[in-house]
Amino acid sequence: MNSETIIYIIIAAITALSLALFQYLYKSKLNSKLKYVLAALRTISIFSILLLLINPKFESFTYFDEKPTLVVAVDNSESISYLKHDESARQVASALIDHTELNKRFNIQSYRFGKSVNTSDSLNFRERQSNISLALKQFGEVYANQTAPIVLISDGNQTYGSDYSYTAKGIEQSIYPMILGDSAVYADLSIKQLNVNRYVYLKNKFPVEIIVNYSGSETVNTELKIWSGNTVVFRKNLQFDVSKASEIISTALTANSVGVKTYRVELVALENEKNTVNNFKNFGVEVIDQKTNIALVYDRMHPDLGTLKKAIESNEQRSVSILKPKDYLSKINDFQLVILYQPNRKFKSVIDEIKLQKLNTFIITGATTDYAFLNSAQLKFNQIVTRQTEDFQPVLNRNYGTFIIDNLSFSNYPPLKSEFGNIEFLSAHDIALYKSVNGIETEQAMLTTIEYENTKHALLSGEGIWRWRAQSYLETNSFHDFDNFINKLVQYLSSNKKRNRINIDYKSFYNGNDDVVIKAQYFNKNFEFDNSASLGIVLKNTKSNSIREIPLLLNNGNYIVDLSGIEAGLYDFTIKHNSEAVSASGSFEILEYNVEQQFLNADLTKLNTIADNSGGAAYFTTQLDLLIESLLSDKRYKIIQKSSKNIVPLVDWKYLLGLIALSLFTEWFIRKYNGLI
Repeated sequence: MNSETIIYIIIAAITALSLALFQYLYKSKLNSKLKYVLAALRTISIFSILLLLINPKFESFTYFDEKPTLVVAVDNSESISYLKHDESARQVASALIDHTELNKRFNIQSYRFGKSVNTSDSLNFRERQSNISLALKQFGEVYANQTAPIVLISDGNQTYGSDYSYTAKGIEQSIYPMILGDSAVYADLSIKQLNVNRYVYLKNKFPVEIIVNYSGSETVNTELKIWSGNTVVFRKNLQFDVSKASEIISTALTANSVGVKTYRVELVALENEKNTVNNFKNFGVEVIDQKTNIALVYDRMHPDLGTLKKAIESNEQRSVSILKPKDYLSKINDFQLVILYQPNRKFKSVIDEIKLQKLNTFIITGATTDYAFLNSAQLKFNQIVTRQTEDFQPVLNRNYGTFIIDNLSFSNYPPLKSEFGNIEFLSAHDIALYKSVNGIETEQAMLTTIEYENTKHALLSGEGIWRWRAQSYLETNSFHDFDNFINKLVQYLSSNKKRNRINIDYKSFYNGNDDVVIKAQYFNKNFEFDNSASLGIVLKNTKSNSIREIPLLLNNGNYIVDLSGIEAGLYDFTIKHNSEAVSASGSFEILEYNVEQQFLNADLTKLNTIADNSGGAAYFTTQLDLLIESLLSDKRYKIIQKSSKNIVPLVDWKYLLGLIALSLFTEWFIRKYNGLI
């Protein structure tokens, strides 16, 4: 309380006393005892009211001890159990979490991590991938404003995510790796990386690049083979020594038939080699008989053109040619789909030919589109022409069912510029995106698919989708989600298949550690999305003939089943409605590969690096006592006594209001009782 407030309180006390004395003592005829009582009550009332007007503030302090946090993070991936360190990991984690002195010094928080991070309620070491980078990043963000050393119980072998040695540089906390493994180096050959395109074309040669590593001190010889079934299609002799620890082998194989083709790369094992699992690796390619050629016809340059080309060509099955209208007409038979970007009257001959040949189209309109011309072209839609533009944001129609849209919410996507005014559709259509203005959703269509006369068409009302691709990268550090959305639209437009009541989305083959997720959409007889359907998948392993039936779960507008973890092999599947005769079928292959079994040693180099750079230290499991002693003796992790100051204004003190009411009532009662009122 400052001195100015104290002066006000003194003045208030003097004023209250003076007014009370003036009323009850100055020329008063009351009984001597009674007038003093009434004067005291009046003084209390007036002084209390003046105190409320002054409203002084009182400070109170509370003191408490704040412990630093100790983060115990255990690698729950399969490589720990494969290297036979799972029991050591459990013992070390349990010893740290239950240690009496550590619990007195720290608030201990335990986690387990694989591909994601979870609280450590149990450890099973069955995670098929490990992302140390993600774990360190999340710990750094959660404990950014705390003293929180991190004990990382791991072998340091990461199979997913960015390089954790770089991620660790941006973390303020000290890191103490508890190394699961030993420092012994064994002679080992491994296929470090295999690069191959997912899609190839019939009768074409496709490149295969293999990176082979060797760890050891002696000169060794081996042979690299590529098998197709029981036939060796490529072989090469290799030699390694201390000075030559890796080699890149490149070759080209021929695609002789259509479909999914699997191959096996094998390194002949060394004598007494401990880990031979990493000596082979399977890969697959999907052989297709032709590439989908797409024409992107324009009259004026715009960033959207390059964005569309990059997004569509991210799928190796497709090629995009950017052409002027007259150039397209001379090559019209070379393309399976045409994209018309902001058409005007120069597109008349193009549209006439498209209608004549009944070609599928994707029309994109914007600020410079000639809507009067488009309306007259009779393309089954009419745009109200206002000659005014507006910026519209997209809103996803969750009931859209022409094809599956996933991983995109569009909620944070920038607006597109298009004509102000509604669009009238003259044929069967399905709206994928609605327009939104200032957060208010309209019923106007932004992206629509249209079907008539056995042709398929799409209309995007708005220019500026290059911003959407950029936003996709900002949100996910990848263009994949946006490119996948555009490619699904192109896939729908490129095909003349009839619409089914069950749409399915899956890949023709999966690598061993991929997430095997199959998605489906179900529509009723009116082709309206049904979110109450009961769908199941019947999965058959073609080799063992074993059959499993699994229900699909509704998630974000799709029915989903996660088959990750099933054994490698070729599978046929059927997704069916449990009470209607509606189904859709397909097949896929899972290639045998377990990335967590590719390691023989712990990654000592990286674990020591992140420890040194963060101000921590690396220990082996046999040095647990040294780690505990280091944590307890480190002055950076002392318990800190902190104080909390609480400022309370007098007006919040309810007892003072009660005192005022009590004093005024008592004064009134005494006066009333003695006939003074």
